[in-house]
Amino acid sequence: MPPGRPIAGRRDRAEGYPRPVIDRRLLRTDPDGVRAALARRGSPEVLVQLDEVAALDERVRTITAERDDARRRVNELSKQVGQLRGAGDTDKADLVAAESRAVGDAEAALATVLAEVEQQELAHLLRIPNLPSELAPDGVSDADNPIVKGPFNLPDAFPDHQRVPHWQTATALGILDNERAVKISGAMFTMQRGLGATLSRALCQLALDRNADAFEEIRPPTLVTTATLTATGQLPKFADDAFAVERDDLWCIPTAEVPLTSIGAGEILAEAELPVRMMAATSCYRREAGSAGRDTRGMLRAHEFDKVEILAYTTPEQAPAMLDELLARAEGTIAALGLPYRIIEICTGDLGQSHHRSIDIEVYAPGADVWLEVSSVSWFSDYQARRADLRYRPTGQKGTVVLHTLNGSALAVPRVWAALIENGRQPDGSVDLPEVLWPYLRGHRSIPARG
Repeated sequence: MPPGRPIAGRRDRAEGYPRPVIDRRLLRTDPDGVRAALARRGSPEVLVQLDEVAALDERVRTITAERDDARRRVNELSKQVGQLRGAGDTDKADLVAAESRAVGDAEAALATVLAEVEQQELAHLLRIPNLPSELAPDGVSDADNPIVKGPFNLPDAFPDHQRVPHWQTATALGILDNERAVKISGAMFTMQRGLGATLSRALCQLALDRNADAFEEIRPPTLVTTATLTATGQLPKFADDAFAVERDDLWCIPTAEVPLTSIGAGEILAEAELPVRMMAATSCYRREAGSAGRDTRGMLRAHEFDKVEILAYTTPEQAPAMLDELLARAEGTIAALGLPYRIIEICTGDLGQSHHRSIDIEVYAPGADVWLEVSSVSWFSDYQARRADLRYRPTGQKGTVVLHTLNGSALAVPRVWAALIENGRQPDGSVDLPEVLWPYLRGHRSIPARG
């Protein structure tokens, strides 16, 4: 999907009315299999919604059949009217015409009811999560997420000077000024200054450079339509976590995954174009509605932050290898920074709404004494693509197939920034920075202590 590529085979799609995210054919042909897969998520509410969808879908099929019968009857009666008038039987023709009008009115009424029931079904479908991969481990919560690799670069013990939280070190160094950020914007906003701001920019540029060999850099809009945010699964379920510009029906993106996913919406790609690889460095915005009781000090949790996202469109067959590639790229960057890290796989009870399979990279922050998620690499199967109307045409075939989407955080700045400050802290309060970042720091290799 190169720049300037003609948008061939485009199909119109109603703005704000995405396609269902679970294949209706699968729901109809293998309802037990769908139910068993979703039961692995451990949410009774999901199974109740599934039952409601099944009941609504049965109504849709019944009303559709009744409407189609009425439509056929109208066509038959219309032919009879023409034949009767041609034969000169005006009286009977008028009677049949009256019957045709009555059946036509009934058809119109059925069509209205059908549209209402279809909208009810779609509203339920939009809230049903993706089917977990067979490879996703079973579990109930994040406590059941298994460590699948590591930990790496984790010493037997940390010296006392590294056991200082980054918000204390950064404030002392003059590189983090959250007090003024709050004055400017309110709670849960951060502001980096001096080498702290330089470090944030350097991290983004590092992540972009490490993936530029295969991924096209995109600078997408960071305000998107309701349809775009619905396509990736944030809406309608997670509306409370998003920032909205209500007057213009626009939303601030929570991740560059949102605009990147919809770049090909409504288009038909050629199989030869796949996989499509894209990356973007953007600001991201989240309300963090579920942050009550969690540590929001320093850079740990904020309404606005910078992140580099890597994303791919693939065929279903290409998807497993792409998941491995995205994970290897994200892990390679964290490893190059020299941070203590480990990799965990997300269990079925902790999977996100859109996720088919998901793997996280966590780094250890010795000052906060916590493992921090810094990258989530996910395979969405056809869930997002069905919702966004992303398709490709297999080589030599006339029909089209729903493609698969995958994405990963190549680097999310705040927690990596925090971990670098804590792990790099020296006895004099200065912070040594990893060699891989030196080319981006305007000649600096460390953040000096202030006298």
